[in-house]
Amino acid sequence: MIEVLIIEDDRRIAEIHRRFIERIDGFQTVGLAYTGIEARDWIQSLTPHLILLDVHLPDMKGTELMPFIQQHSPDSDIIFITAASEAGIVKKALRSGVSDYMLKPLTFDRFKDSLLAYQAKRQSLDSADLLDEETIQFLWNKAQAAETEQAATPKGIDPSTMAKIREQLGHAAAGFTAEEMGAACGMSRSTARRYLEYLVSEKLARAELLYGTIGRPERRYFPTV
Repeated sequence: MIEVLIIEDDRRIAEIHRRFIERIDGFQTVGLAYTGIEARDWIQSLTPHLILLDVHLPDMKGTELMPFIQQHSPDSDIIFITAASEAGIVKKALRSGVSDYMLKPLTFDRFKDSLLAYQAKRQSLDSADLLDEETIQFLWNKAQAAETEQAATPKGIDPSTMAKIREQLGHAAAGFTAEEMGAACGMSRSTARRYLEYLVSEKLARAELLYGTIGRPERRYFPTV
């Protein structure tokens, strides 16, 4: 379960984000902070996996909290949710390794897509001690250039391989994990996942996070109806 700390000065918006999180499997809200001072206390006591951070807090800027987070909870990841679009703030967030930057107001679908992309990244990083090149490229693109990735066809997409994957996907009501698709098509899990994610980006497939018998969530792919 991914533990989330919400740092947002508007209590109404914080509650909306908390309710959004309740609707996404694999995440739980562990705290809400409405000021920078409160946020510091929560960060030190909880060391959450993920921090949803606003820029404009009543007593400081969210960007001022980043060094504190890196010092006291270095394993926490950050997603900005803010109305701030100033280039300087965006640059600072990007250079600090922020996982995503979402501008208010945002829809539930945008919120969900961001958190699921983050979840997929965590799962990939936790899946092995050594990652192959394709997995690293997948993580890098998903973490920092999701919109660019969706706007253009990725290099290395082979039409015959794509047709084989689409055919397999169309015959499986229960869907496929990337590992299962790789085994069915005679390719690596990371290669299968790259093709499946491309299908999702083109709305030719959909992905869901489902829990298996041992409780570990798995990303399964289904054909679009």
